[in-house]
Amino acid sequence: MNQPKPNQTAATHLLVMGASSGIGLEVVKQGLAAGYQVRAFARSAQSMTLQHDQLEKFAGDALEPTAVQEALQNIDAVVQTLGVPFNLQLFTGPITLFSQATQTLVAAMNESDCQRLLSVTGFGAGDSQASIHPLQRLGFNLVFGRAYADKSKQEQMIKNSNLDWTIARPGVLTNGAGNKPYQTLVAATDWRNGVVSRVAVADYLIKSVADQNTYSTTPVIIG
Repeated sequence: MNQPKPNQTAATHLLVMGASSGIGLEVVKQGLAAGYQVRAFARSAQSMTLQHDQLEKFAGDALEPTAVQEALQNIDAVVQTLGVPFNLQLFTGPITLFSQATQTLVAAMNESDCQRLLSVTGFGAGDSQASIHPLQRLGFNLVFGRAYADKSKQEQMIKNSNLDWTIARPGVLTNGAGNKPYQTLVAATDWRNGVVSRVAVADYLIKSVADQNTYSTTPVIIG
């Protein structure tokens, strides 16, 4: 797997937004394995079956400023992993979760001591949309257009902030094992779609928490 150069001063307290499933849950697991203290933020956090001495479960709404501000106490880095269910709203909209939650989070982080943000969007968000193959673009816009329009707003909010940010853009997500190599495509000329496991994306995020080489980058991550 790609291994970013580690920084000597690693953050120790992670806040994982959207921690109860998907990439967020994988980040929690790998963060704990790497020795981090992890605060798992999700509406259903208390129903998580995962147990660990360094795990704190924090039930809250990512759109609620008070909850987010409280969750940021004594946190060194935030990993934001948000998702919407695959249902009719995905096609009919409107979808505003990504931008609204990010607006809430960035405002709260600006008032806190935590300046490190790693956010997961996806290939096709922001300026990576231009890299979608023309044959894929129609279907992509039909199914994911509303969600990714909001993810693009989310990305711009992060880029406009003064935070130390990294935006990870995975390709098509799978539940495959994480022992397969993956690629981190930083240069826009290299961006392309592909499949990648949620475990691999979490691996990249955990390795990037304290890596200043990843600041202000928007890598596409594929297998």
